[in-house]
Amino acid sequence: MSSVKKNPHHDLLNGPIESTLKSMTIPMVLGMIALMSFNLIDTLFIGFMGTVQLAAISFTFPITFTVISLAIGLGIGTSAVIAKTLGQGDKLLAKKHANSALTLSVIFVAVLCLIGYFTIDPLFRMLGATDEVLPYIKQYMEIWYMGCLFLVLPMVGNSVLRASGDTKTPSQVMAMGGLINAVLDPILIFGFGPIPALGMQGAALASLISWVIGTFAIVYILAYSRKLMFKRLPYIRELIQSGRDIMKIGLPAAGANMLTPIAMAILTAIVATYGKEAVAAIGVGNRIESIASMVVLALSMSLPPFVSQNYGAGQIDRIKQAYLSVSKFVMAWQFGTYVLLLFLAWPIARAFSSDEQVIDLITWFIWIMPLAYGLQGIVILTNSSLNALHKPMHALVLSVFRLFVFFLPLSYFGGLIADIHGLFVGGVIANLLMAILSFTWFSRQMKNCQLNQAPQEVPSKS
Repeated sequence: MSSVKKNPHHDLLNGPIESTLKSMTIPMVLGMIALMSFNLIDTLFIGFMGTVQLAAISFTFPITFTVISLAIGLGIGTSAVIAKTLGQGDKLLAKKHANSALTLSVIFVAVLCLIGYFTIDPLFRMLGATDEVLPYIKQYMEIWYMGCLFLVLPMVGNSVLRASGDTKTPSQVMAMGGLINAVLDPILIFGFGPIPALGMQGAALASLISWVIGTFAIVYILAYSRKLMFKRLPYIRELIQSGRDIMKIGLPAAGANMLTPIAMAILTAIVATYGKEAVAAIGVGNRIESIASMVVLALSMSLPPFVSQNYGAGQIDRIKQAYLSVSKFVMAWQFGTYVLLLFLAWPIARAFSSDEQVIDLITWFIWIMPLAYGLQGIVILTNSSLNALHKPMHALVLSVFRLFVFFLPLSYFGGLIADIHGLFVGGVIANLLMAILSFTWFSRQMKNCQLNQAPQEVPSKS
């Protein structure tokens, strides 16, 4: 327990770049391996119930990810503002920002989930859900919406910890939540002893319980163990002042992240025209993508605090070196992941379904889509770095280009040319074009930062 008292912060301003990022990222990877593996188990258990239930959970991804995207956006704004403030040496203001961030996250997500709860039927019918699938969607989403407040608080709280350079604790919180969910899933879905089989409701309830425990853990850590926030609600003046800074980055970042589920919803509607088997296969493919890209996702959480603190301290060269180093690593790592998936495609597909058509489509997804995961990684890291540089509108514009100029149009036309296999190829081409644009865009922003910084260096020498 003594380790809980110790501050596992890394020196982001002076430590060696590659070793600092490595020591920050490894705990995040381990936490995400645990969390995503448990989420994959969640999908496996639902798949055991049948193709209709698997299709139902696939329909929920765009909607649940919309709420998650808002939480991610608020977390990005929180991390960027607090990390820059810490880089400038103002710890008291950083604590005020933390209190305001958690309060704002509750307000925004409560409104969004309330709207979602009362629009389940029309929204999912618009996405293409049939009368066969809709009852299972409702069973899951009614509970999910009621508990989503407890989802957002650990996410934003973890962003506060990462902003201070602590990535070990967030990974432990993530792993704990995933483990609880994985243990409860089979018990609540299929029943155990006196506990009845709850099916889709059981899957949602397992998630809710894990979120509640995670919320209590993160609030205790922030307020008592790390002392990174006050043990009170923010004053109105603090909420307005901190909220303005956080929302300036958080809302565009949330908007950029919410574009992804909107695009996923459109893509789901397109895929639904190929049948429920195709929807089920895409749902499984998206979960596999999360696992295959977890190193990139971990880096997208550990790199921004590094960027923001060094931006606050005016150390632009360290930001450039970190971005280039991480980009090279991601391309090499994701290519190795693709080679591995080529050999594992069929057994992975068999693990998720007994439907031969679903198995075939999952296999083709794995053979084609992961080829672009390294390129997609460049896009993700560029967006997270731009937000960390307090340039959220640049990240938002890049997200619009990625999804609505490249990904959706090229996927759609690929499908017209070569059926659903062409849709997969279109997605790969879109990621290639977007990676080139993202890398070029970020390089120009670094030049602008150095030009803006240059005049400020002259007085310091006098």
